[in-house]
Amino acid sequence: MNEFLIVLALILLNGLFALSELAVISSRRSRLRAMMMRGYRGAESALELLSSPGRFLSAVQVGITLISILNGAISGDAFGHHAGRFLELTGLPTGFSTPLGYGFVVLAITYLSVTIGELVPKNLALRDPERIACAVAPFMVRFSAVAAPLVWVLDASTRQIFRLFGQLPERESRVTDEELKALIAEAETAGVIDPGEREMIAGVMRLADRTVTGLITPRTEVDWIDLSASDVELRERLITTRHSLLPAAESSAGDMIGVVDTRQMLLRMLAGKALDFPSRVQKAPIVPESMTALDALRLLRDAEVPMALVHDEYGHFEGIVTPADMLEAVVGAFKSDSADEAPLATERGDGSWLLSGRMPVDLMAEVLDLALPEKRNYQTLAGYILSEIQHLPKTGEQLACDGWCLEVVDLDGRRIDKVLATRRNRTRRAALPHTALE
Repeated sequence: MNEFLIVLALILLNGLFALSELAVISSRRSRLRAMMMRGYRGAESALELLSSPGRFLSAVQVGITLISILNGAISGDAFGHHAGRFLELTGLPTGFSTPLGYGFVVLAITYLSVTIGELVPKNLALRDPERIACAVAPFMVRFSAVAAPLVWVLDASTRQIFRLFGQLPERESRVTDEELKALIAEAETAGVIDPGEREMIAGVMRLADRTVTGLITPRTEVDWIDLSASDVELRERLITTRHSLLPAAESSAGDMIGVVDTRQMLLRMLAGKALDFPSRVQKAPIVPESMTALDALRLLRDAEVPMALVHDEYGHFEGIVTPADMLEAVVGAFKSDSADEAPLATERGDGSWLLSGRMPVDLMAEVLDLALPEKRNYQTLAGYILSEIQHLPKTGEQLACDGWCLEVVDLDGRRIDKVLATRRNRTRRAALPHTALE
């Protein structure tokens, strides 16, 4: 009976090592750090183990190996002989009963070791790895200290074998965009954040990956004021514009010299004062089109005028960017600003999508679940199509990509205006708009 209790205790101890191994390795550093800040006991020890996974795994292997050796020795001597005697009493010859008894004992101990000592603890560890890691980490830290010589030998041997095959030392794992998006989706499913929060977080992540080119109002769509126009025309421009700030140029949109505050000019006009446009032009920051969106946001935050003039590498004016453009990239377009514009994406009843050519390509990839190359020289869906087909498409021209068929259904001059995205091998049918993304 004592031998049975010892074997059972060894199997349970093996389960503790298996539980510790999977719980610590599966734990996220960010969660462990947060738990440590909240005062969870064992969180600091778990982070210590996770910082040296090679030494930790070596310690676990030392413990499991020692348990296996002891278990085999005790169970074989204690139960193998008794099992053989029992089979011999049933009438089996001695030459068969003894090895069969030992084999039965080995099979039973192996079954208990696999189920109780491995599978059950590992499945338990996956349910809440961080909390379990905090609970078992202090014990594993002390065991690693006791078994330090063996742990050092195994860890050093493992590293030498990796070096022999030209493998670099392990690096601290970093959270990728995909893992972060999966965490956010998991948090939304669990009710920790609501869908609106998830959409804003996704918008912030997209903003961080964009350059100014992906946010600007292009030169062809910029409302500007011509300082060389007559006084009557300038006054009419002030009265009819919807914008509080207008880029100012002399005769040509390519010669932008600054920004005019239309509200101040209207106040001067109502007060009967001379407008004197040239002296009222304010200097606006000039940014390259390759500047990141976050750098541009910092620049606009400190600028006297909340508008930047975007130029390409040759000094040509390409468009404007404002804080409102940054905000819309995060939360979507405002109705007041987009009343005359169609939504960027409209889901139809058959699962297809009607997409705007000006739709940011990263948003398009998120809607259609497409993979985009990390290095690309386009910012919109129209740019993506042009990059793939390498010519100006005609209406009805199609592009197959990753399970979708992108069909150009409308052109505005030379600009791709509307694209219909349909899943391949699915019959398209007419339907009313179902869901719209602004």
